Amino acid sequence: MAAHPAAKVINTQEITDKARRDLLQLLEAVRGKKNLVLERSLAGTIGLFVKFSTLQEYGVDKVFFLENHNVDSSQRNVIFLLRGDNAKTVRTVAEQIKLVRSESKIDHEFSIIWIPRRTRVSDMVLEEHGVLGEATISELALYFVPLEQDLMSLELESSFSDLYLRKEPTSVFASATALMRLQKQYGLFPRILGKGDNAKRLADLLQRMRSEEDVNASSDPSKTYLTSFGLTPSSVVENLIIIDREVDFPTVLATQLTYQGLIDENFGISNNQIEVDTSVLGGAPAPPQQQTGTAQPPTAATKRKVPLDSSDKLYPSLRDANFATIGPTLNQTARRLQSDQQNIKQQDQSIADLRSFVSKLPSYQAEQASLKIHTGLAEEILKVTRSEVFSAMLEVQQNLLAGSDPSTVHENIEELIARDVPLKTVLRLLCLESCLSNGIRSRDLESFKRQILQAYGFQHILTLADLEKLGLLVPRESHRGYLNPIAGAAGQTATDWNAVRKSLTLWIDDVQETDPNDTAYVFSGYAPLSVRLVQCILQKSYLFGLVNTRQGNTPPTGGGWKGFEDTLTRIRGATVDVTQKGHDADASHARKTLRGSKEGPKVSVVFFLGGVTYAEIAALRFVSGQLEKSSWRRIVIGTTHVISGDRAVGAAVEKRKFVE
Repeated sequence: MAAHPAAKVINTQEITDKARRDLLQLLEAVRGKKNLVLERSLAGTIGLFVKFSTLQEYGVDKVFFLENHNVDSSQRNVIFLLRGDNAKTVRTVAEQIKLVRSESKIDHEFSIIWIPRRTRVSDMVLEEHGVLGEATISELALYFVPLEQDLMSLELESSFSDLYLRKEPTSVFASATALMRLQKQYGLFPRILGKGDNAKRLADLLQRMRSEEDVNASSDPSKTYLTSFGLTPSSVVENLIIIDREVDFPTVLATQLTYQGLIDENFGISNNQIEVDTSVLGGAPAPPQQQTGTAQPPTAATKRKVPLDSSDKLYPSLRDANFATIGPTLNQTARRLQSDQQNIKQQDQSIADLRSFVSKLPSYQAEQASLKIHTGLAEEILKVTRSEVFSAMLEVQQNLLAGSDPSTVHENIEELIARDVPLKTVLRLLCLESCLSNGIRSRDLESFKRQILQAYGFQHILTLADLEKLGLLVPRESHRGYLNPIAGAAGQTATDWNAVRKSLTLWIDDVQETDPNDTAYVFSGYAPLSVRLVQCILQKSYLFGLVNTRQGNTPPTGGGWKGFEDTLTRIRGATVDVTQKGHDADASHARKTLRGSKEGPKVSVVFFLGGVTYAEIAALRFVSGQLEKSSWRRIVIGTTHVISGDRAVGAAVEKRKFVE
């Protein structure tokens, strides 16, 4: 089946190619052999768009991790490739340069490539250590990294803790810069919509950047026309929808029930790959090396890296399905492959048949290898999902998400603590209750805190304090909430979850997991609030019909949030609705004329500030599929990074222990 034209509107492959090209040009500028020093967190990201063998072709001899403090002085050229917004990282670079200078007899040439930009902080730290003039400094404007054709990530792993724990706005600026680069390529987002205080900050920053572009254009007469022409409303991008993660913490804290979500929950997906024991895969043959070869340290004999992306024969059709359907699907695939194999052996083959079989052999073998891998992963996940602890945890979560009285699950949570389940599991349940109830009753919260400290260690008094700073685990306060008349603007400080659950149908009792008809299948009953907000804009009629099944009300018409204004006032955070128009009407008309009068496919960019879960990605792909069938529209997802419940609470967990 031919690719849908909408799939080519925002070409993520172009972003990948440009990132590769820019990096290789910077490496090529340093002549001769060179050693490359990487920040560990960047290794997998770089591996997404360039192979290690390609780096070798451009003169890279050896690759080292900055954190290991083992830079080899064997080559005259040493290149550091890292992020420049962390003073601690910059300080480490300065120390490494001084160390190599003092211990080596070679007159080294140092180069520093900052990602995504050179910062004032980095220059100040290098200057303080006296090495600013000893290195050639450049920058690699690496912002969006495509993980799939419809998924782009900034790969800012610390953005969640930066935004909500340390209140550090760096990721907001990085997000605005990345989105501004999209606007320069595809035109202005005709409408910017969003929910959440950070979404408002991001939208304001985008408008400010646009104003700065206009000023720069007016100050340079030679580029005025070209710049104004580039910043006219896009004819292919319909909306930018910004979701502040703070608006929907419960979706992050709940256990994902899609196949890809459960892989992430159990193995941890990083840069489109996981690392598992070879015993889990049942000795499945190793796939050919992908682009993950960059700067990856040799793994232990019992570990193996498994790529999880569209290059896998089965994974694209499995990843977004509810895990309950994975077993039957794999079984059906195994039977089909077995039948094909028997047909090949039993029937008399003509020369034409043999030629056809040989041409299909690589695909057949790849499918068999993929089946073996996913059967092993599914069996390992099944061991977890069939355990008593998982069942008890899921029961608590489902009751809370469905709107049951939180006090009825306290005994279950206390039992899990007594059974010494992992701390993050307990914290996710408590945080989920706190978020859905706008806090836990002080007496109950103090009791849980006492039990946690006694069971897991008193160092976690710092963990509990950080969870409160994040807003995940807080005491219920009389002045905090939607219904209190002195609480300030409605919906600004807390979400009225009971009202929103009803008005947006966040819970569906009879959810269809095998042949889903609603996004609620990703959590087996709970429809993520973040995705429902997107549906308020893109699927008004469907969502209105879902809510008003027994009423004869007319579905809302018009764009933006129209028809759901009352619901939005009950959700915490600012509401964003900005229409962008080009300053030059002639340029806008010229763009439309060049593109023709025929309406092409439209794209809505949904950007998650603070992280997105794989369950939400699956739900948005489901919505995108429905839009493509009905109106040739689709969704492209952008995010600061991919997050899970363990990573969210893990940002607060104290890893140090008291010395005995």
